[in-house]
This record gives sequence, C-alpha cells and structure tokens, in this order.
Amino acid sequence: MDFYARFAVWWSAAAVYRDKRVLAITFLGISSGFPLGILGDPVTAWLQESGLSKTSIGLFALVGLPYAFKFLWAPAFDRLSIPIVTDALGRRRGWIIVSQISLLACVLSLGFIELPGDIFLAAAVTLGVAFTSASQDIVIDAYRVEILEERQLGAGAATVVLGYRVGQVGSGAMGLIVASTFGWTAAFMTMGAVALIGIIAILLNPEPKADLSLSGEDTMMTGLKDSVVAPLADFFARPGWLLIIGIIVLYKLGDSVLSVMQTPFFLELEFTKPEIAGIKKGVGFSAIIVGGFLGGMMVAGLGTLRSLFVCGILQALSNLIFVYQALAGHDLTALTITVTAENLATGMGSTAFVAYLSSLCNQSYTATQYALLTSVMGGARTMLSASAGWFADQMDWVSFFLLTTVAASPALLLIWLLMRHYPAQRCQTKDAVHAPDKSY
Repeated sequence: MDFYARFAVWWSAAAVYRDKRVLAITFLGISSGFPLGILGDPVTAWLQESGLSKTSIGLFALVGLPYAFKFLWAPAFDRLSIPIVTDALGRRRGWIIVSQISLLACVLSLGFIELPGDIFLAAAVTLGVAFTSASQDIVIDAYRVEILEERQLGAGAATVVLGYRVGQVGSGAMGLIVASTFGWTAAFMTMGAVALIGIIAILLNPEPKADLSLSGEDTMMTGLKDSVVAPLADFFARPGWLLIIGIIVLYKLGDSVLSVMQTPFFLELEFTKPEIAGIKKGVGFSAIIVGGFLGGMMVAGLGTLRSLFVCGILQALSNLIFVYQALAGHDLTALTITVTAENLATGMGSTAFVAYLSSLCNQSYTATQYALLTSVMGGARTMLSASAGWFADQMDWVSFFLLTTVAASPALLLIWLLMRHYPAQRCQTKDAVHAPDKSY
C-alpha cells in the first residue's frame, strides 16, 4: 500500500473524532472533571488559609464519599422523570441539566461562606458539590454510551478522559491563580463558570433514542438481581477473593494519605498558590500522562500482577521524595523534582491498578463489577485518608511522609501472597471456569 492509500485509510478512521457527538463528549468530560479539580487543591488551600487544623482539613476528605456510593442511586436516573424538564429535554438531558445547575449553585455558594466560623456549612456545601458531581457523572456516562454508535465508543472513551483531565487540572490551577489575586469569592465564581461548558454542550446535542422505560416491581427485582446479586456472587466464588479485596482497599492507601496533605505542606513551606498551580498542574500533569504511558508498557511486558507489585514499590518510594522536599524547604527546583517523581509513580500505579481491576471482571458483568470494585476502592480510600490530617498534626512532616511510605507495605504483601498462592484469573463469561492467567 503506497503512502497516499495509507493516508486515506488513517484519515477515514480519524473521521470518527470529527463527529459532532464525539466532540460533545469532550466538553461533557470537562464538565465531569472540573468539580474534582475544585475539591482538590483549591478547597484544601481555602481551608488551610482559613486557619483550620490539619486534622479538620483531613476530615474534609470524607466529602468524597458520594463518588464511592453513587451506584446506590444510579437506578433512579433510569426510572424517574422530572416534571416539565423531561418533556422538554428528554430523560438523559433533563437529568444532566438539573445536576449541572445544582452543581453550579453549590460551587457558587462556597464563595460566600466565611471560614472558620461557618465550617459546618462549608462541609455541607462541599458535600453537595461532590453529590451533584457524582450524580452528573452517572447520567453523562449513560448518555455517552447511548448517544454514540458502537464504532464510536472507543473515540468517546478517549475524548471523555481527555476532557476530564483538562477540566480537573484547569479548574484547580485557575482557582489557585484567581484566589491569589482576587480572593476566594472570585475564585469560586470563576471555577463555577466552567459548568456552563457542559450545560451548553448538552443543550446543543440530541437526546439518545434508547428506550429508557422501566417500571413495575418485577422489573426492579430482576434489575436488582442482575445488577448486584449475580455479579457479587460471581466475584466471591473465585479463589483468593479476600486477598483481592484487601489489595483493592489498601493499594492506594499511602498515596491517598499523602495527597490530602500535599497542599497544606507546600503552603507551610511558603510556596505561593501560583507556584503550586504552575508546577503541580503543569509539570505534574505532563508527568502523570507519561507515567500512565509507561505503566501501560509495563503491563504489556511484565503482566498485570507483576506490574502492580513493581508500581506499588515505586509509589511507596516516591513518597520518600517528600522527605527531601521537607529538608530542602522553599526550593522551586526541589518542588519540581518532587512533583515530577510523585506524578510519574502515580500515573504508573494508576494504570497498573486499572488494568488489574479490569482483569477481575467477568465479561458478563463488566460494567457492574467494575463499578462495584471502584466503589469499594473509592470508599475505603476516602475513609482511610480522612485520618491524614490527624497524623500530620501529631508529628513533623518527615515522620509523616515516612508513615505514608510504610502505609504502602500491606498492599505489597497481599500482592506477593496472591502471586504465590493463586494464579491471576481472567473471566470470560459467567459460566466459564476461571482459567489461570500466568502472565504475571
């Protein structure tokens, strides 16, 4: 095949990315990602500057629980309609618009809360941001699958991840930069405006043609059995399931505890918010993308479990870089090295972990089992990382970062036991025997 023929084939394949629906998914991805950017560094810096203790800041990690348990209210979006709104926009678009407007209201409200006096109101509104954001994600994921043709699903997944990262990183950096010049009210106003991107995108695109009508007790009972009972029964029937649960709960523990205290640590070293935003969101974003690519290559070369083990070690070692930062103090070169190393290891570990979770799913229940596994991971991570502030209050920073390194050890031990006593298993169908996968 000559050059022109090859170019024509690739140009034809790339046409999928020029479809209006695929492009719309990019903007909906931004809408999904920006609340995570707000709940990260901006909210943490806001709390830190308000004089709250590290213990209190750490407890704010609990507001992330809606992301872990969103599967509990997801069926409501399939079965319930909104008067007037559903008739005008359709069920999917109607729920997306309602969740986006509610999310916008919560973010804007944060800008009018006075800390530390209104700490409980701040916690309630921040929880509202997480809840409306998680609800938005449920409906956007359903909309994405239903609006795209089968040949477009891969492109849709790629564009939604790209949009998600842009929204998360962009809103976080923008919030810190605006806050440093104009204050937190202006920062939350600016970050909240990002919600308008998703609102405009969904209004300019059609409602899916999928039949969403579900009703009746038998339908709900059958749905409960198919969506929860059968996938759980399949998972708990496999050998070594207890070790697997332990790995899911503990694998990201060290990273999660550290991440809650990153911004307070940098601020205590007297780095400015623009400095933190520039390095964490600029250099850090590039490093995590490169780390993800390297993690994918490692999984392909070493297998899933071995990669999970190696990346777990690298994640633990990257926490030690923060000891170097604590000793170096206010040093931008040290900050660049610290952020780069931590994000490289995080990107590699996240890729290996996602690959591992995916390998656990029976293909008959892929979506449900993956959602349940990530809910277990997210819920455990949120609960365990809430104690990060208390530990940081009880010890100096060097001791704290050494503790986060040690916190990675239990998961590594469990992975070693799983590799030693049980083969990795890849399920094909709900009736298939769980055949050994010796790629590790």
